[in-house]
Amino acid sequence: MFQIEDTIVSLDVLEEDFFCDLNACKGMCCIEGESGAPVEREELSLLNEVLPIIWNDLSPEAQKVINKQGVTYIDVEGEYVTSIVNGKDCVFTCYDDKGICMCAIEKAYKNGLIDFYKPVSCHLYPIRVAKYKEFRAVNYHCWSVCKAATVLGKSKNVKVYQFLKEPLIRKFGEDWYEQLCSAANYNNNL
Repeated sequence: MFQIEDTIVSLDVLEEDFFCDLNACKGMCCIEGESGAPVEREELSLLNEVLPIIWNDLSPEAQKVINKQGVTYIDVEGEYVTSIVNGKDCVFTCYDDKGICMCAIEKAYKNGLIDFYKPVSCHLYPIRVAKYKEFRAVNYHCWSVCKAATVLGKSKNVKVYQFLKEPLIRKFGEDWYEQLCSAANYNNNL
């Protein structure tokens, strides 16, 4: 572990191989799990703003959940997370013609319909950020559904922090990311 500003970063972020392979996993990280994706307080209004634009891409079951409880709920840890359907799918999931799970928010963003990419925790996955009183922990969440991503990352020689450059900059800024790259270079030369 090492520290950058107010974050403690796990060495796994620098050392583990990762490159999403949606053809293999079919987007399982948006389907499986114990709760919805973490949502930052400032993202709550954004999720509600984009809802009318993505509504028709959502499943009827997701629409029912949203109508009943909203786009988020507070989980057992007291954090806002995206609402889920039947204990599984994020309410914002949709599927392409190959059966690959996609994010309706990201789809609308890529089609130029909205300017909100998706919750930053989703963009950062498989990195999870935990908030503590005096620091934030930046950890790699190693999960069996991402096995294909670790295999592809190894074949492409891409580490977690390299694959997630854009969302890491989105979350922490370019200076922070440059310090992360410096830490990676230092770590590689040990």
